[in-house]
Amino acid sequence: MEAQQKPPAHKKKLRSHSLYQSVWRWHFYAGLIIMPFLIILAVTGGIYLFKPQIEAALYEDYYEVTPQTTAATPSEQIDTVETIYPDAAVTSYRPSDSPDRSAEIGIQQDGTAFTVFIDPYTNVVLGKLEDSYRLVNVIEKIHGELLMGTVGDRIVEWAACWALILLITGIYLGWPKSKKRIRGVLVPRLNKGKKLLARDLHVVPAFWISLGLLFLILTGLPWSGLWGNNFQALTTNAGIGYPPSIWIGDAPASDVKTKEIADVPWSAENLPVPVSTNQQYAQLSVDDVVQIADEEGVKPGYNIMIPQTQDGVFTLSAFPPNARDEVTMHIDQYTGAVLADYRYDNYHLLGKIIAYGITIHKGTEFGIWNQIIGVLVCLGIVGIAVSGFILWLSRKPEGKLGSPKAPSNKVMKGVIAIIIILGIVFPLVGISIIVVWLFDRFVIPRVPALKRFFNA
Repeated sequence: MEAQQKPPAHKKKLRSHSLYQSVWRWHFYAGLIIMPFLIILAVTGGIYLFKPQIEAALYEDYYEVTPQTTAATPSEQIDTVETIYPDAAVTSYRPSDSPDRSAEIGIQQDGTAFTVFIDPYTNVVLGKLEDSYRLVNVIEKIHGELLMGTVGDRIVEWAACWALILLITGIYLGWPKSKKRIRGVLVPRLNKGKKLLARDLHVVPAFWISLGLLFLILTGLPWSGLWGNNFQALTTNAGIGYPPSIWIGDAPASDVKTKEIADVPWSAENLPVPVSTNQQYAQLSVDDVVQIADEEGVKPGYNIMIPQTQDGVFTLSAFPPNARDEVTMHIDQYTGAVLADYRYDNYHLLGKIIAYGITIHKGTEFGIWNQIIGVLVCLGIVGIAVSGFILWLSRKPEGKLGSPKAPSNKVMKGVIAIIIILGIVFPLVGISIIVVWLFDRFVIPRVPALKRFFNA
């Protein structure tokens, strides 16, 4: 029996070229679609990295206080705020985290959230800021949802998923096919002409920041509204991520029976505890909650969310610079019993990885070096987006999009299969992939003007 003949070398070369064209075409589309969003995310993310320094400078008069020997209790501070803003509901309290730092009291007034800053020593209100208009909060809103709410959140998630496709296809396209070409990946070739230099100024920075970009994508997706919530629900329910009520799931309720806090007749033991201040049993004071936090060893820098309903709980939340110091604690509003206490050590392996990823993504885990490396990656993202745009303009034929020529359907099927797998994992990008593919395969070839413009 004769041995099966190998395909001729020229056919293998043609097939390889067609595959390259196919990958390049998808890389081209991905870059063209998400380039504006990448620039927005990189710029806002780079600014947000320096949140502590920015807010310390902007709100110095609200933040800084002169330490004294005595201080007002948290309850006294809240009473002062309630006297000044009688029509507001107090929703949270943040104790000072250092002797020269003000305390913060969150209020809800006419449907708007504000933070009131108060000097704990003099019990004097230093000022009030509307939460949604604080500069870094606005930057965060742009970064997370483009100031468009749920729609913006979905767009950002969609762009992040497309960035994965951009990254994967870019690695394939830029990977050196021989040792001679490795210089065009690690360092730009300065003496090989303008065309190669323009290409290298896009590829080389992309190579060096590719891991950083991948890290930012993967650590940013858990915050997204659709994929992130589903991912959190899946990992929490499977017992491999965060415990319940940290990111998803309801907090335990304050469903206290009278017998738990007082000696009463048997027939009254299971009656719910009255919550009116005119009754014997009432809500704990914030002073008590702060004392409980101290007894439980919670480090300063936490927020206390004050229950607004009869079955609500005090939720003590601390997401400090270092992941290992995170705390989520639920405290019964009547008895002071700690109903749940979740710390970093209570996270499952995947939860710990996500926690570290988030603090590194935000630039807090490793201090100033974390911020410097993060901002360099952000600058690199802007650089490769701009260089890619310039590269496209330099090669774009007049009157055409300048996209790589569409290869045969046979070659496209393999590439599309890989990309569709990514689309299944990331539903939003999957939907857009189907739309792009249908447009590319069935609309463009049938309209002569589009066929010329898209080089189909």
